[in-house]
Amino acid sequence: MSLPAKPPVVVLACKVLQTALTRLLPPDLAETVTFMDYGLHRVPAKLGHALQEALDAIAEPSLVVLGYGLCGNGLKGLRAGPHTLLVPRTDDCIAILLGSYKMYMRQFSAVPGTYYLTKGWLESGSNPLQEYNECVVKYGAKDAMWLMDQQYQHYERVVLVAPNQAELDTYRAQAQEVARFCERWGWRYEEILGSDDYVSRLIEAAAALHDGSQSPLWVNTDFVVIPPGGEIRQEMFMR
Repeated sequence: MSLPAKPPVVVLACKVLQTALTRLLPPDLAETVTFMDYGLHRVPAKLGHALQEALDAIAEPSLVVLGYGLCGNGLKGLRAGPHTLLVPRTDDCIAILLGSYKMYMRQFSAVPGTYYLTKGWLESGSNPLQEYNECVVKYGAKDAMWLMDQQYQHYERVVLVAPNQAELDTYRAQAQEVARFCERWGWRYEEILGSDDYVSRLIEAAAALHDGSQSPLWVNTDFVVIPPGGEIRQEMFMR
């Protein structure tokens, strides 16, 4: 797919991708770059509402690069309006952080019951330990633990994934604190050093669409392109 003219490029991305995008995005490609709050992931409906507001506020028809996966259906129903949307074809940010959907599926096939921790999820308090603490306030310790058991007892491991060693080192202590809490279900703790490959391909696809040149052959595999007037549908992300 190519666009008939060179529209401005606008990036709307989760802060979890800020490090990679800030480092890799060419300074002359995007007119504006906005990093959205991590915590929006915790309530997918709020994520969708916030992104729709941001899209509707863009003044002229643009190529909007969304640094998100489907994210718990948070992007489902997102309306492109006059814009063209470019979205990673992933369920969430884990495949992006790992570098490819193939790498994500390799991890999933090896250990399906994996709970991933990232910089963003640790900073936003989206993890079993924080959820337990919040439930204790609402329901008391006994009922809170029952709720956690129902939700998490079938997982096998907790994995901290980060794009570089420095980030792994920075967030290891927080991740291990969560892991110690999760030992009650027999979880083991692991770390995975991710890759910027998916983000690099996202930027390459955006540059090709912006220039009106032939898009790379892997665009339809790795990304969803929504034309003006279109809407993001869940089935677009199915493989």
